[in-house]
Amino acid sequence: MRAHVLLIAGIAALGGLLFGYDTGIISAALLFIGESFPITVVGKQIVTAAIVAGALVGCMGAGPLSDRIGRRPTVMVAAIVFMIASVASTVAGSVASLTAARLVLGLAVGAASQIIPVYIAELAPAARRGAMVVMFQLAVVGGILVSTIVGWLLGGSRVADGLLGEGGDWRLMFLLGVVPAAILLIGMIVLPESPRYLALKGDVAKARAILARLRPSAAEVETELAAIGETVHVEGRWRTLLSGRMRPALIAGAGVAMFSQITGTNAVIYYAPTIATNAGLGQNAALLTSLVVGVTIVLTTIFGTWAVDHWGRRRLMLRFLPGAVIGLAMIGVAFAHGAPTGAMRWVAAAGLLGYEVFNVGSISAAIWLVGAEVFPLSVRGKGMSLVALSHWSFDLLVTLTTLSLVQGLGTAATFWLFAGMNLLAWGFVWRFVPETKGRSLEEIEASLQNGTFAAAR
Repeated sequence: MRAHVLLIAGIAALGGLLFGYDTGIISAALLFIGESFPITVVGKQIVTAAIVAGALVGCMGAGPLSDRIGRRPTVMVAAIVFMIASVASTVAGSVASLTAARLVLGLAVGAASQIIPVYIAELAPAARRGAMVVMFQLAVVGGILVSTIVGWLLGGSRVADGLLGEGGDWRLMFLLGVVPAAILLIGMIVLPESPRYLALKGDVAKARAILARLRPSAAEVETELAAIGETVHVEGRWRTLLSGRMRPALIAGAGVAMFSQITGTNAVIYYAPTIATNAGLGQNAALLTSLVVGVTIVLTTIFGTWAVDHWGRRRLMLRFLPGAVIGLAMIGVAFAHGAPTGAMRWVAAAGLLGYEVFNVGSISAAIWLVGAEVFPLSVRGKGMSLVALSHWSFDLLVTLTTLSLVQGLGTAATFWLFAGMNLLAWGFVWRFVPETKGRSLEEIEASLQNGTFAAAR
């Protein structure tokens, strides 16, 4: 695999870092926004959920846009929106203006989640496609880790107040998102367009020239172009995507996206400091807990990057999800009689880290990969839009209800509920998700045509 391909995937994956940073930084910022203007528990949930609501619109708009103007220009548009919305969040003077800025930021997050995995998958060779697409998810969790480090370092800092006025700590947290957005925009200027998109639009000569820079031999280029040519059809419509022939791909892609959210991973990421504070920990200890979670999910996603191409996407999820069930059950036991004390704190910590390892290292690592692989070229942009829509819809549901669930059901019952969702996710993967390891995108498309898609286990 040429270094050029890795460079392309690395630069494109910066959109994942923005995705992770902008969704993760809110967990630290929520602890300090109340110092600048009044905000209730409901207000905190609305501000947190605004980025998710925006992502719902962004992911649906990015598919048709990428089919019209190209994968690469769509990523560049998302980078520009990232920059504008980060500045707007920084200067927000009320809950309403901050919510509006986070809503616009969500447009870019949703677009990035839809288009970047598709862009990387369409450029990557089949044997290394898993690891390269999971680089996007690695960048997402890397962005979350960066957000926890920034939140920990800036939390309660008064140095930023002198630069940005009252509430400078949380304002600077938001402003720092401009930096990776600018790097992404500059990097995308020099990257190529997807050769599969160019072939779909009839520009085979340019597709061949780009593949010649990415593949080790002319023979491989011609073989891949021939396979692409057999699957290039007139650009598919939404009704094509919703047809019976496409249903197995839609169930697999959108289902994995749904379970990646209702199994609780983002709930833990968004609200870990708040839940820890409610459990009796101070702000510094709560932020440190979030930092440990951030390090854990980066390390386990690195493992997932290896495992998707060596074990397979399906096998990784089936092996790891039972561990996530056990981890969440442990947390529920620790909180069964109120805030954990003594040895129960260690049980809760072990359960939390175990859950992050087994959930983030499996279904969270595979979500964007499975979605980017299972749809035919003619409807891939639109199909990935529905995958992202599933992700963000259920993310919004979880974001809006997690703190309320904790207040209404109690912490223990909430984590037991998420444990049940992980068990259901295992059953879904076993029944509906095929193995795509080592198969070209064209081979996967052919299995949809001949009815053998679900049989590839």
